[in-house]
Amino acid sequence: MWFTYAIITVLAWGTADLFYKKGNKAGDRLSHLKTVIMVGLVMGLHAFYLIFTSSEIYDPINMIRYFPVSAMYILSMAIGYAGLRYIELSISSPVQNSSGAVSALLTFVILGQTMTTTQFFAVTIISVGIILLGVFEKQLADRERLLDKKAIDRKYRLGALALVLPILYAIIDAMGTFLDGYVLTNTMSEMQANVSYELTFLICGLIAWAYLKWIKNEPFTVIDERANGAAAIFETIGQFFYVYAMASNAIVVAPLISSYSMVSVILSRIFLKEKLSKKQYLVITAIMVGIAILGME
Repeated sequence: MWFTYAIITVLAWGTADLFYKKGNKAGDRLSHLKTVIMVGLVMGLHAFYLIFTSSEIYDPINMIRYFPVSAMYILSMAIGYAGLRYIELSISSPVQNSSGAVSALLTFVILGQTMTTTQFFAVTIISVGIILLGVFEKQLADRERLLDKKAIDRKYRLGALALVLPILYAIIDAMGTFLDGYVLTNTMSEMQANVSYELTFLICGLIAWAYLKWIKNEPFTVIDERANGAAAIFETIGQFFYVYAMASNAIVVAPLISSYSMVSVILSRIFLKEKLSKKQYLVITAIMVGIAILGME
């Protein structure tokens, strides 16, 4: 079942990426905090739903035990949201999603998990494809700017944050994924881990809301954050299935799930009318072949 769970996560997080893109407001310096609030609210509601409906009793002490993993994930996500103001999603998303390959390497070296030759081949196709997808998106974006005679925003060309933020995301998220694989294998069940993460995110969301309201005096209403709300729903759906996939086969699942950037690119083409080059179509096909190989293993 790990493959099914992983595919659901890929589709859910790829869709969430689309709504993150729609919800990001370039002129709003606090938009990343508003995104954190929305994700925290939705995850919190889902956590309480699981607590009251699951046959397994939730132990609150697991929030502390799982906190190192939660902290890595939430910090990397906040950095990713903030990075959208400094670098285009077409570049940042593939760079960020290289974390899957990094976490797989850590899982292999430190935890000693292994994969078959066929799985290694498929994971290599997926990992290389994700990187190439970002490279080709950047080339296409630059070509369109030349045709439209648009200058690249200075913050994209010269700001150090334009490169530092997605790289930080990849490193921190890779550490979180690695720790997650260890915790889910040795420490607690999927339900305990998922609820712990979602409750921690809820607390972060409430802190962000308090900061906006009482420190920044920034108005915030849920109805104005519909795109981020949709992103939060798909983020939560993906998270639910993610922990079950990771618990079963972390070394293969991590790079597989990183391919959700492919889904985001396809959906952007369909709903945001963004163009794709022939190279991108070829890379997407290669990634799908890699996913199919893993599904047949």
